[in-house]
Amino acid sequence: MLEKLSYAQRQRLAYIDFCLLFKGEIYRNDLIKRFEVGLSAGSRDFNLYKEVAPQNLVYDHQLKRYFQTDSFEPVFEHDPKRTLVKLANDISDGFDAIGDVQFPVEAPTSLNVPDIFVIARLVQAMLKQQAVMIRYTSLSSGESRREVVPHTIVDNGQRWHVRGYDRKTESFRDFVLTRISEAEITDNAGVEEGSESDHEWHRKIPLQLVAHPHNVTHSKAIEMDYGMTDGVLTIDVRAAMAGYLLRRWNVDCTEDASLNGPEYQLWLRNRTSLMNTSNLAIAPGYKVT
Repeated sequence: MLEKLSYAQRQRLAYIDFCLLFKGEIYRNDLIKRFEVGLSAGSRDFNLYKEVAPQNLVYDHQLKRYFQTDSFEPVFEHDPKRTLVKLANDISDGFDAIGDVQFPVEAPTSLNVPDIFVIARLVQAMLKQQAVMIRYTSLSSGESRREVVPHTIVDNGQRWHVRGYDRKTESFRDFVLTRISEAEITDNAGVEEGSESDHEWHRKIPLQLVAHPHNVTHSKAIEMDYGMTDGVLTIDVRAAMAGYLLRRWNVDCTEDASLNGPEYQLWLRNRTSLMNTSNLAIAPGYKVT
């Protein structure tokens, strides 16, 4: 049936499908405003979507909006990797399933792809400030059930993780998306569990990166690679993300630039800026002094 529809109709139905999947709800006016169609045309689109997937949505006459049902199954294929990129860049229109051209462009091989339904539940919880019960497998304790209040999905350069308040440890932590096998929304988040209370997320720290004084012979090449000014690249990063960046760029974080090897082309000149910052076990050579 979808193949017989016009491209514009498939776009609008994909948008309905996307909103139901990731927001859990949609107003008819959302569709009308997004595509600048008339009231009757918008109504026809919702009726058409109900013909295609009657089990996917239910209309609440009091709230005047459609809600996702427990039996929801996406009509369109929402590719997890591309969807995460769209969400990160506020391009959440759900068009990724509609006959895109296959461009001759390749990306580096990535780790396992997160479950799209896990992503959808987490996004819904974040938008509505709710908690989620997840089944999580960690390196240290294996599989367990954890109740978290997610606030942001983050690409740390190697893989995607969700940051949020962990009710078990009563602290803000990072959870790797591919290690989450189940996610179900439970209840509303408390005031102290929201992103406003995540101080390491909101605190910015300056990192002064320079060419490694021992491992690099021609520092000018490194200065050009990173767009340094007067031999220094100063970047402000979230304290919660500092460790990931330092590991991804193989930044030597020792006090005397003592890490050897061609992979260490950068040195952190102001390592004191990392004081009172957690998640630095992954920062190359960093030790609390």
